Amino acid sequence: MKILDRLVAGTFLKLFLVSILATPPLFILGDLTEKLDDYLDAELTLPEIARGYLFNLPEYFQWAFPMAGLIAAVFTVHAMTTHREIVAAKAGGVSFHRLVLPVLVLGGLLTGGALLTTDLIPLSKRKATAILEARDFGREWRSDFVYQSEDGMVLAVQRLETLRPRMTGLGLHHPGRGADSVVVHAEVERAIWLEDEAAWQFEEGTFRRIWPDGVESSSSFQRMRIPTLTEAPNQLMDEVLEPEELTYDELERQARIVERGGGKSGELRTKKEQKLAIPVATLVIILLGTPLATSAKRGGAAFGIGISLGTTIAYVLLLKVSGAFGAAGILPPVWAAWIPNVLFASAGLVLLTRVRT
Repeated sequence: MKILDRLVAGTFLKLFLVSILATPPLFILGDLTEKLDDYLDAELTLPEIARGYLFNLPEYFQWAFPMAGLIAAVFTVHAMTTHREIVAAKAGGVSFHRLVLPVLVLGGLLTGGALLTTDLIPLSKRKATAILEARDFGREWRSDFVYQSEDGMVLAVQRLETLRPRMTGLGLHHPGRGADSVVVHAEVERAIWLEDEAAWQFEEGTFRRIWPDGVESSSSFQRMRIPTLTEAPNQLMDEVLEPEELTYDELERQARIVERGGGKSGELRTKKEQKLAIPVATLVIILLGTPLATSAKRGGAAFGIGISLGTTIAYVLLLKVSGAFGAAGILPPVWAAWIPNVLFASAGLVLLTRVRT
């Protein structure tokens, strides 16, 4: 079996590599055709455009993984079908399921690789956006803004600097948690970000408490820490990122911020779940495409590839529809992200059980 496994695995990997390298140029060509006028209006040079698309390559490769896996699985299995290699393997006591096991194992490994790059893609996407859309992600200051921390504290800041991480002219307000809690307000001269401790140190301010019975008390301080305020300087900047430019943890954090403000976070939470669901689609599509490629009738390879590509398009459409339901709150985000994988994986397993072994 080792020789046969190497043959199947080698054929699959060669086809996968050819497909994965051929697919991103199609994405680039389509995107460039649509946005070329915008790039020319922005007076971007050809080297700048090329550099921007270079940073977009990780995202394009992730999109290409399911398609490349499908093509590799279909051509591998169909070639063995038309050349009677599957019949020969069965005659030698090797079942179809055992024969295609290397394809499924490699699909799982490719899925794992795609999952490992999930949080690297948003960082690369930001660099591409900074070049192609002339957005400045490297601002060193921000002035006159209000920010609500994760525990409900509201900060009014006159100036924030990230080069020398500090804030000046601060007002802090915490409404408390419930009618019997203490309302806190503070006026602070400045706050210094302590990188080693990942905390803000507030210096020279006045602290005022309003107790539930209406009694007020105040005091001055030279230095003060607020343990629940852990937002780093870059997290307090006002640049609004697209969901595709946020990592898994950043999407969770942004969703909580939206919820604290009374907004709906369905889209953000659905996008967060899709960060994991989309890479897993590589294995799902391979699982579905493998048994479909066993047909040597009704057009042979064209039939198998047509059906497989059709199911890929159906997967993308279902992913879009369920994602829209999740964003609108009709479906829970986890369901919205994973329903396409569950349905198509189930269909693939059913087809595998129906293949003659």
